[in-house]
Amino acid sequence: MGLDRELVVRTALRVLNEEGLEGLTLRRIARELEVQAPALYWHFKNKDELLDEMATTMLRDMVGATKHPGARQSWEEFLAETARGLRRMMLGYRDGAKVFSGTRLTDETLYAAMDTILRKLVDAGFSLRDAVCGFSTVYNYTVGFTIEEQAVNPLPGQHNEEYDPERRAQRVDGKRFPLALAAGEEMFTKFDDRFERGLKLILGGMEQLLPRER
Repeated sequence: MGLDRELVVRTALRVLNEEGLEGLTLRRIARELEVQAPALYWHFKNKDELLDEMATTMLRDMVGATKHPGARQSWEEFLAETARGLRRMMLGYRDGAKVFSGTRLTDETLYAAMDTILRKLVDAGFSLRDAVCGFSTVYNYTVGFTIEEQAVNPLPGQHNEEYDPERRAQRVDGKRFPLALAAGEEMFTKFDDRFERGLKLILGGMEQLLPRER
């Protein structure tokens, strides 16, 4: 079996789920592929270049499974579905949001998906500037939210006990900081509900930027 970029990336994504981002090394991937680490440098100069390709592959898989917005679908629902899909995609990998954050797309065809999103917003009445700002805000919120979520739940069925509200409560002086104490239950549980609430706040703010009919 020949060694190519696709095989290296798919193997790296599998290793990511097993070891997490800190344990993802070219040496570990090479061992999984039963080759010497230098063989990987023919395809990727360093780990950052590999991470760019991994994030691109994750997004390409997501876009391939995403339907284009229907003519009757509102911009709010389309943008919300895009955010939900992005979150699901990142949650599908251990440290998926960290891998995705700050990486560079290597496949120019993926810009078509961005163009579709921006077109939906512009056609709804947003200026291009506000469309970009709104989309970027939703994107950054989704990635940041998922990074924090995966700190608590690295993978489905896994839980970091350090974030248990009961354990956190032992570190917070409830008499001095009652609201900070009570916030633990909101911050580290019910992620689906909190994600939707935050998304609703952002979309509601975006709606205020649309021109009003006179």
